[in-house]
Amino acid sequence: MSDFDGRTFWEKTKYPYLPISPQDLGRPQPPLELPVDPAATLIPLPDPAVTPKPALDLWRAIGQRTTVRNYAEQALTLGELSLLLWASQGVKRVSKRPATLRTVPSAGARHAFETYLLINRVEGLTPGLYRYAAIEHALVALDLAEDINPRITTACEDQSQVANSAVTFIWAAVIERMTWRYPVRGYRYILLDAGHVCQNLYLAAEGLGCGVCAIAAYDDDLLNREVGLDGTNQFAAYVASLGKKKG
Repeated sequence: MSDFDGRTFWEKTKYPYLPISPQDLGRPQPPLELPVDPAATLIPLPDPAVTPKPALDLWRAIGQRTTVRNYAEQALTLGELSLLLWASQGVKRVSKRPATLRTVPSAGARHAFETYLLINRVEGLTPGLYRYAAIEHALVALDLAEDINPRITTACEDQSQVANSAVTFIWAAVIERMTWRYPVRGYRYILLDAGHVCQNLYLAAEGLGCGVCAIAAYDDDLLNREVGLDGTNQFAAYVASLGKKKG
């Protein structure tokens, strides 16, 4: 069920003295995604299975992938945002275990990330802070205040690519989702998983004429506060700005 799994050998055999996991103790696993407020309105995204996808050879995408910090003023379509979310955190199915099987690998199929989005230029969406409900493939608006862009930009050390992006992705770890199975090594696996997610975003962006800038320089406390995370159980682990390429 997992794409890579160090626990069976390393934690149970080579290192039997490591802490017993909540899974070993028979405790129920955390929810597969954060709950959606029943009073909130889900904004459905176009079905990625039928959304047109520009043809781009994988090897060419890998070869031409580079970090892009300056973006055109052009907005993304809702279909393009749907494809980018699908490529980076899309749920292909929910297994009987249950676990989400997604478009990126994750240790033990734990998939501990939630995707938050600073949306500046997407057709049909009011600029603001949103969360991606991956199982439903839909968005939930969290903060549509006019000052949300400068607040998130400030939390990201005033980097201009955040302010000028069409969308900035903020991946937040729900740590108990990983440590339920991997008490000690879970933090390492979170970092590995973050790389899978962002690289998929880079490659999908190439196919849509977009550029990405991966960001690890931000004020942890400030960004967590702006996104609504407690910084301990849930915390921002990685950020990436994205927009249409110029020219």
